[in-house]
Amino acid sequence: MRQFFFSFFSLISFISYSFASSSAGYHEQLVLRPLPLSALLASFNFRSNITVSEFEAHNFRFFPRSLGQIIQHAGTRELHLRFSSGRWDSESWGARPWDGAREGGTGVELWAWLDAETDEEADHKWLTLTNALSGLFCASLNFIDGTRTTRPVMSFQPEGDHIDATDANTHLLYGVLPHEVVCTENLTPFLKLLPCKGKAGIATLLDGHKLFDSSWQSMAIDVRPICPTGGECVLQTELTIDMVLDIDRSKRPRDNPIPRPPPGHELPCNTSKPYHSHDTCFPADHEANQDWTLSQIFGKYMKGTCPLTDPTVPPVCLQVPNSRSVYVSDGVLEKKNLDRVSRCFEISPDTNFEMVLPSPSNDDQVVTDALVKPETPLLYAERSFTGHGQERGGVQTILRNPSPDIEVEFIYMESLPWFMRIYLHTMSARVQGSKSDDKSLIQETYYRPALDRARGSQLEVRMRIPPASTVFLTYDFEKSILRYTEYPPDANRGFDVAAAVITILNKDESKTGRFAAYNLRTTTLLCSLPTPDFSMPYNVIIFTSTAIALAFGGMFNIMVRRFVAADEGPELGLKLLKSKLRARIGGLFAKFGKGNKTQEEQDKVTEPGVVESKE
Repeated sequence: MRQFFFSFFSLISFISYSFASSSAGYHEQLVLRPLPLSALLASFNFRSNITVSEFEAHNFRFFPRSLGQIIQHAGTRELHLRFSSGRWDSESWGARPWDGAREGGTGVELWAWLDAETDEEADHKWLTLTNALSGLFCASLNFIDGTRTTRPVMSFQPEGDHIDATDANTHLLYGVLPHEVVCTENLTPFLKLLPCKGKAGIATLLDGHKLFDSSWQSMAIDVRPICPTGGECVLQTELTIDMVLDIDRSKRPRDNPIPRPPPGHELPCNTSKPYHSHDTCFPADHEANQDWTLSQIFGKYMKGTCPLTDPTVPPVCLQVPNSRSVYVSDGVLEKKNLDRVSRCFEISPDTNFEMVLPSPSNDDQVVTDALVKPETPLLYAERSFTGHGQERGGVQTILRNPSPDIEVEFIYMESLPWFMRIYLHTMSARVQGSKSDDKSLIQETYYRPALDRARGSQLEVRMRIPPASTVFLTYDFEKSILRYTEYPPDANRGFDVAAAVITILNKDESKTGRFAAYNLRTTTLLCSLPTPDFSMPYNVIIFTSTAIALAFGGMFNIMVRRFVAADEGPELGLKLLKSKLRARIGGLFAKFGKGNKTQEEQDKVTEPGVVESKE
């Protein structure tokens, strides 16, 4: 089985977790790790295996049937899907969990190896795969069209064991939706893929309100073939959820949903500062004063364990020094590992699990060792836009190597929309403090230009950074003008640009020719394009309609109406005028001569041509 490198997991947990026997059908595990700045990392992992013969016979057992049928229908050899939101604070939290292998950029990422003879057949299967996954996970994956799909050359390597990995019929496609909002509609299908459906085990702690209230979260679905030495190949599905919870915000009671600042007398202040007084407070370090319970963090207890899980894998592990006191429910067996920073708990299937981590005592040594020191990442990366105006711009990526004696080699990949036209000749890499370009930093470049409204730009750069150095990678681009119908409803907000994917290559001596990759993503960018005033079409339509109505109405009136003089009218009009005049004169006589006429004579005065009605 291929090795996976975990930056913060203990040695014993690593051995039992990564090198688990392929014959084990299903197991799950939750790892909790307190982080600085009142944060808590919770990593949920669910793994299920199925042999190739069982898969071909449609005997899925613990393998999710809905996902297996999609993979089989689309001819997928290996699949990786990511739902992510938030930002991982590497300066405070250290290295990423799972060495970044289960992390994705903001939004949705999907890459897969498809079995197809031609590129057209691969595109057709890719379309089938994205549409099927869109319906399965209630996401907008069907919007991953040709403009959002690329074919990486150097960045991604298969995690599974592919005997014919270099086969020409294997196609790698990568798609990303940086504007996709991850919500509870994506979590519910995720839980339905589990054997216990979130009714038992660690999955009972997954709640949408807690998950999407976290500072950073990532949901990963990985399907890959595993071929152990001397054993039958299996198809492995791994579902992972990583989230960083704010302890203070998570402990807020349900009857107080609105976060309110604490009173002044309850603020934790550092009294050792010389300027501390009754009206001046310097915030104290929260690292050593973290106290929480499992029910406070997740809002509920853990309902036993899933009866289908492998009993040899402990369901819950906590990454804290052995000097910290931890209290658990009755009937739970605690095992401390040899690394002195990890302890795991064995739970019976019918036990409601609760864990309490109190604040450390006032002992200086205990306070100092209250948290496991975060591991320094191999590389720090920041990306931002440069320039001004709506016509041109630039991208600057700051890459910093914190190691004092190790050179870092990595692959930098960007998948840009077609309306960002890169000037490749402006790309340069320079070390901080040097004004000239260092050509030796960039070892290899792969660039695939964009086609308007057909495909996006693809840029892959293989670089190296000297020890304790900071490198600036910059290039310029031109902004295109979109058509009127291509702007979204919130056009003035801008257009999301997908995060850059950085794959750090470290030669694995145990396997010749294989590389163990450490992955990380930069933050997404918001590109502002020239945006027209969308109220002007309305004004033009109103003005044009009014002008046409006046012109057409007047012209139609002139063409249809007939103008004649008063003495040229028809005889019928003259007779009608005479009858009206006679009736008016008769009315006047009747009014002024009323007293001299009898009632019978007055009743006989009627209009000419009008027949008097009788009862």
